[in-house]
Amino acid sequence: MSTGGLPARRLMIATEELKKLQAMDPWSTEFIEVSLELDNRWMRGKLRHRGGHTRTYPKKSYEIHLEDGSIRHWNAEYDDPSMIRNALSFEFFNRIGVLAPKTKHCWIEWNGQPIGVYLEIESVDRHFFRKRRVACRSIFYAVNDNANFGLSDPETGKKKSSLWEGYELMLGTRASQQRLVGFIRGLHRLSGGALRKHLTERLDIPIYLRWLAGAVLTGNYDGFEQNYTLYEGSSRSIYRMMPWDYEGTWGRNCYGRPCETDLVRIQGYNHLTRKLLAIPTYRKQYRQILKKLLESDFTEQALMPVVEAMHHSIATAITMDATRKWDYGVFSAEPEFIRAYIRERRLIVQEELERWSVSGVKKTQKIPILK
Repeated sequence: MSTGGLPARRLMIATEELKKLQAMDPWSTEFIEVSLELDNRWMRGKLRHRGGHTRTYPKKSYEIHLEDGSIRHWNAEYDDPSMIRNALSFEFFNRIGVLAPKTKHCWIEWNGQPIGVYLEIESVDRHFFRKRRVACRSIFYAVNDNANFGLSDPETGKKKSSLWEGYELMLGTRASQQRLVGFIRGLHRLSGGALRKHLTERLDIPIYLRWLAGAVLTGNYDGFEQNYTLYEGSSRSIYRMMPWDYEGTWGRNCYGRPCETDLVRIQGYNHLTRKLLAIPTYRKQYRQILKKLLESDFTEQALMPVVEAMHHSIATAITMDATRKWDYGVFSAEPEFIRAYIRERRLIVQEELERWSVSGVKKTQKIPILK
């Protein structure tokens, strides 16, 4: 069967296992047994549903654990008419010096029947860091907006029963959890020089500010208090940020609806960001990062070749995929939609930088608008 030029992921699932999956509550964490053909060899694996609100959609997303210890995430990208927003975002983060998962669009079939185009996303786990020769002691997923580095629940305003709320431990121990809770507690107990020392010793501030700039420029409103990965280096207990779940970006929200280009302010959100940007030195560093990105990586010249290449690579397969929510006409228009977002977002960020009065920092000069 043709795959529209995309790499194939062919699964074999026993009839009883497939019935079990199809009858399963989409919120279940239970696995079924499968076999996957990968690089011309068959491997045993376990498959389950994955995702947030998308679990109830007709086209599901999946997570597969293979016998070699690797994990792959297959995202249906059901709400994104372009199917490239996650891939484009992660490529952008990697370009600006923030680690992000590698992605690959693929065509998935099981028992010879196509289930369509998916985005395969590299799992952020021990293997991820080993491949990059990066030391990693612990990994945390920010799974809901209680991962806001604050003391209270953002929905109810009530004090959290635990500062661990909002996180899921993917790698580490009970001591890893305690260190993260201690880091968050220190943000609120310390001030002045003691707070700055706490931040310097426990947080990779340059990486954090680049991550913040990436979330701001791509317009991920849901990316500040959740949908990020936090990892702890093993040589030093210092935290670094990574992006996760960037489908609602580049001018559309997480449901695929167009949203205002100025939805996300340049200061971003969450309590850790506020603590950092309250310190003049870090405000100045962040402004410099944004200014540099507006002159280099966040331009049409830098981004549109990537957009067009990704879009072109899946176009044929999209015509063959009957499971898609959006019609092909909407898909075809997405590169120009994203181009318009880049143009508008650049102007908005420049204007906000000029208005953002920062004590002790020289007013930012007007940045030439590059296409």
